[in-house]
Amino acid sequence: MSGGRRFGLQAQLALVMGVTLLMVLALMGVLLQRQRAMQAEVDQLGRQAVHAMAAEGLSRRGAAMAQQLSDSLANPMYYSDLDAIGAMVRQASKQPDVAYVLVFDNEGKVVNDGSWDMASYGQVMHDPLAARVLASTDRLTQWTDSTVEVSQVVELGNARLGGVRVGYSLADAQHSEAQAADLLRQRLDALGRRHIGWIAVLLGALLLIGAGIAWYAQRTLVRPIRALAQSARAIGVGDYDVPRPISDRHDEVGELVRAFSEMSDSISRHDRDVRRMAYTDALTGLTNRLAFRESLDHRMLLQRGAGRELALLFADIDDFKRVNDSLGHEAGDEVLLHFASRIRDAVQRLGGDDALVSRFGGDEFVILIQDGDVRVVAEALAEEMVQLLGQPLTVQGRQVFLGTSVGITLFPEDATGATALMKNGDVAMYQAKMAGKNCYRFYSRAMDQAVERRVRLETALRGAWDRDEMSLVYQPIYRLSDNRIVGAEALLRWQHPEMGAISPAVFIDVAEQSGLIEQLGPRVLRAACAAAARWKLLEGELVAPFVSVNVSPRQLRSGDLPELVQAALRDTGLSADRLHLELTETAVIGDEAHASTMLAKLHRAGVKVWLDDFGTGFSGLSHLRRVPVDGVKIDRSFVADLQRNPDDLALTTAIIAMAHSLGISVVAEGVEKQGQFDLLRERGCDLAQGFWLGYPLNESEFIQLLT
Repeated sequence: MSGGRRFGLQAQLALVMGVTLLMVLALMGVLLQRQRAMQAEVDQLGRQAVHAMAAEGLSRRGAAMAQQLSDSLANPMYYSDLDAIGAMVRQASKQPDVAYVLVFDNEGKVVNDGSWDMASYGQVMHDPLAARVLASTDRLTQWTDSTVEVSQVVELGNARLGGVRVGYSLADAQHSEAQAADLLRQRLDALGRRHIGWIAVLLGALLLIGAGIAWYAQRTLVRPIRALAQSARAIGVGDYDVPRPISDRHDEVGELVRAFSEMSDSISRHDRDVRRMAYTDALTGLTNRLAFRESLDHRMLLQRGAGRELALLFADIDDFKRVNDSLGHEAGDEVLLHFASRIRDAVQRLGGDDALVSRFGGDEFVILIQDGDVRVVAEALAEEMVQLLGQPLTVQGRQVFLGTSVGITLFPEDATGATALMKNGDVAMYQAKMAGKNCYRFYSRAMDQAVERRVRLETALRGAWDRDEMSLVYQPIYRLSDNRIVGAEALLRWQHPEMGAISPAVFIDVAEQSGLIEQLGPRVLRAACAAAARWKLLEGELVAPFVSVNVSPRQLRSGDLPELVQAALRDTGLSADRLHLELTETAVIGDEAHASTMLAKLHRAGVKVWLDDFGTGFSGLSHLRRVPVDGVKIDRSFVADLQRNPDDLALTTAIIAMAHSLGISVVAEGVEKQGQFDLLRERGCDLAQGFWLGYPLNESEFIQLLT
């Protein structure tokens, strides 16, 4: 019983036996009480029966004697023969139990009382029984506590001469009654004692039976159940090696013991399976985050007392999302298996016997080093991982170039707690990515400041548009055939009141990762459409300049992009053919089915779609055939080296030719030199933008440029 002493099965059985015994004792007490009441009732009835029998006998004797005296006294009384009357009375008085004999006349005067001196002769009878005797005309029987009297009228013919009264003493009868009652009581007491003896024997037998039942229940029920309970408690706290009860009995308890043993075996197996699943990464077979954290806590506790160091390496695959988006999640899983195998091999060669490798989920791996000079070992292992993981992989028949960014943190130099140590490793890994990826960095205190700056930047970004800190600028897009402006790309700028101008490469990345881009994107789209609606038709042009707006992958995945575009066009009055949407190549190809559905809706509305940063991903001709786009923008990295790198020139030429064969326009971005412009025009590139052609301008400046 929770909150108090346990009220177990044995105690319950004892309670039931006790209650049963009390009920039996109460029943026996009732029986004994009833027996005593019956004895008293029998004694009383016996006394009454004896008394009735004695009274009946005396009544019959008195009636006979009174009748006999009445007949005998008729003549003597008629002749007043007192001697004869006296002789008869004295003779009758000698009979057993006769207390008195009285002869009286019609006036109630005593004629003879059986005494020799006749002291009462002639006196009127005044005793309590006399009145009814004188009034009676027949035999009369009367009772007192000590006497029974029978009176009889004495007649001669029809003449009443008087009467006779015969009184019998009840003393002898009462004595006989007492003797009979005593004998009956003695016999009843003897019977009661025999009954009590039998009751005592039965009670003793009941106690013995109860003790036997309790012992049997203890041996066959309580003890096995108690053993099962002890085993269940041990199993409940995870001790699956506890000895389990064994029974060869063929009753329900035996079945229960065997079922419990089978159940505990099953639980033990399931526990092992669950622990394996809970502590092992399902894809790679490495330990997972939970198992790694428990091991880290344990090892830190041991190393803290020994004064030794630990090293944590956080490794994150660079651009892994690009693989999932372009090749699918199955290819991503294949990449993860390759990376896990390479990391495991490197750790086995360089990390020491006690090194631990774990996958934290996604594309993040963590390695724990504790042997030797952990700083030197960690650095050597990080260099090896960067070199190994930077080598190309063949996935689904394609060669994939990735890399890894590694962050290193030391215990207890950088942190004394597991949570802080893991945070530091994550911060160091992030700094490696910020440093250009495919490299490693040791944690430093300054890294925390960088993270804090990023958090402050995200906080400041919330509401920046509403505070009018953000604005749009427009970079002109030229047609290379006649060098005329045909449109502009809307670019978002942020002027913070304290931090100043913040690079789009910085705050756009923060907006993407935090999800704020889903709030900024629709506002940028609406503002760009409103500005383009104010641009006038240029001389010699059939349509006014278009505006191109960048759309984030998050906006494409949300599924409501066509509705947002239609609402912006409707509210601003901009025609659909003057809006161009730029989506990154990986965002479109990552989920071709979804992207095709979205782009088909945009095409039906008349909006054009361009693929931005084309050539940096895994696109091919087959992708462009399946995804309906109107143009591609050659990434600035290819345009920058057109004049120096023949490969970039050849690739750019191939992209232009491939796009034209599909009826797709080509836009080059990042044109900063006359030579780049000339090469692009020679290769048939349709449109271009860049600092050589024009810098981003605010709306009023762009309108002046148009005019």
